[in-house]
Amino acid sequence: MIILQAYALSFLGVPYKWGGNNAVEGVDCSGLVMELLKSSAEKLPENDMNAQGLFNHYQAGNGEWNSHKIGALVFYGESVSKITHVAMLLDQYRVIEAGGGGHLVMTEADAAAKGAVVRIRPIGYRKDLVAIIRPYFRGVGQT
Repeated sequence: MIILQAYALSFLGVPYKWGGNNAVEGVDCSGLVMELLKSSAEKLPENDMNAQGLFNHYQAGNGEWNSHKIGALVFYGESVSKITHVAMLLDQYRVIEAGGGGHLVMTEADAAAKGAVVRIRPIGYRKDLVAIIRPYFRGVGQT
């Protein structure tokens, strides 16, 4: 998991981009988390998932609830059926997230104007935490 944590930290400062899924053009919250999961050999459905899709996948028995270990996914929103944001735990107190943007942030200039980047925040920085689920990481060499 130390390798996953180091890889996650390499994204710090990457611009936020709504719908983005790569470090060159920018990432949104689910784009960042999907990239981190794929890098750990996590088995995921073929299609790209948003925050709600990731929650649905992991709440269906593909992860351990309320685990505060590195790599756990932290879901925010109104309820289990209205997940609007996802981040990944770096340790039991902090998450890494692509944040500060929204659906209007489509360019690097938009991201710069809003200060929207991949960043580290305390796990409770938002008041709408819904769930924490740690993937089982069934890929090769993951625990």
